[in-house]
Amino acid sequence: MTLRLYDTATRSVRDFVPMTPGQVGIYLCGLTVQAGPHIGHLRSGVNYDVLRRWLLKSGFAVRFIRNITDIDDKVLQKAAEAGQPFWSIAYANEQLLAATYQRLGVLPPTYEPRATGHVPEMHELIKKLIDDGHAYPAMDGSGDVYFDVRSYPEYGALSGQRPDAMAPAADGPERAKRDPLDFALWKGVKADEPADAYWPSPWGPGRPGWHIECSAMCWRYLGTEFDIHGGGLDLQFPHHENEIAQSRAAGHGFARYWVHHALLNLGGAKMAKSIGNVVSLESLEHSGVRPVEARYYLLAPHYRSVIDFTPEALSDSAVAYRRLENFVLRAAELVGDGELGDVPAEFAEAMDDDLNTSRAVAVLHHAVRDANAALTSADAAAVRSALAQVRAMLDVLGVDPLHPQWRQSKAGDLTKVVDSLVALALEQRAAARARKDWAAADAVRNQLNQAGVVVEDTAAGARWTLEH
Repeated sequence: MTLRLYDTATRSVRDFVPMTPGQVGIYLCGLTVQAGPHIGHLRSGVNYDVLRRWLLKSGFAVRFIRNITDIDDKVLQKAAEAGQPFWSIAYANEQLLAATYQRLGVLPPTYEPRATGHVPEMHELIKKLIDDGHAYPAMDGSGDVYFDVRSYPEYGALSGQRPDAMAPAADGPERAKRDPLDFALWKGVKADEPADAYWPSPWGPGRPGWHIECSAMCWRYLGTEFDIHGGGLDLQFPHHENEIAQSRAAGHGFARYWVHHALLNLGGAKMAKSIGNVVSLESLEHSGVRPVEARYYLLAPHYRSVIDFTPEALSDSAVAYRRLENFVLRAAELVGDGELGDVPAEFAEAMDDDLNTSRAVAVLHHAVRDANAALTSADAAAVRSALAQVRAMLDVLGVDPLHPQWRQSKAGDLTKVVDSLVALALEQRAAARARKDWAAADAVRNQLNQAGVVVEDTAAGARWTLEH
């Protein structure tokens, strides 16, 4: 089955046909780093990480570009409030974002460009738009440069909006624009902004508009036309609409598929730093949720389904993941880690069907239910086969418990120490059971339970897990 993706531009699920056979170019709008990430942002990272992993599993070479917006109105506002240079605020939050993605098992991008590193490309693109009659410098001496929305007849096609029904673009004074809808490509010096937030340009000192940066970076790293542009539904308008307009007006084919993920809501409203209703990965970890469980929670729903965050839903999701994890750990105790196998046809069909992780996860749980029967009967051959298949599915989703990153999540750096101490206690319990001293055996088990260690007697012997 061919991978099919919902393309926002055509409002349809389309067969995915890459520009170059065997190769895929993806651009994902990254974060504006005025603050640290919350789990709404992290949904984006996880969802497109799963898409990338599935493309890799399907045999494609993937060039994955995810940008950082490190110069922006919001970054400058936060810097002013903190009394720090804007680049200091941006860099600190960029490092925090990278560490958070790493804890969630998100693969690093092929390249992660910063807006401030691509001002020359933006200048070149803006100059071409001016020369071709699609942009103009403001006549009020501000140094602003605007895109002429009416010069691009297809404006509004991505979001399905008509220009006559749109509100004015709020990124510049209307007096400086030919039309209130026109949006800023370059922003001249503002008296209330720091002196180090500007670059020289043919139109005077200034800084990039938000939209031009992504068009310039797409061009630099993926060429004038590429396969997939991703981002959240909240970016569809005006950001992605403006990217399309300025790129295609410059003669670029730009993105062939537009893939948007739905939002993560809290209390019925979009999770957003601007209104303060945010939940961070750190806060989840402090409440006892492991990063692998948070990742599973974010990927299990279909990427185009809204997630309404509640602690109860997160807890239920964590319990579901632990069922998968417990099978893998128990099976590995019986037959060893083994190698990754092939994913079953039903799983592949679900992933090829617009990346339907919800159905893929259902296939995974069904496989584990069947495999647990083989584990109960200690059928080593059947367990080995099931483990290879289950791990292959978990690997595509990035949550294989035997991956080195998640192996350490049981007890962190103390894994070996805990293993040794629990093994000693279980030896004492086994000796007590051998001499039929049931009271002593129960006492050892109870002491382990009080320490958060759950002991289970199986056909292969006693095994233990940490209570979550």
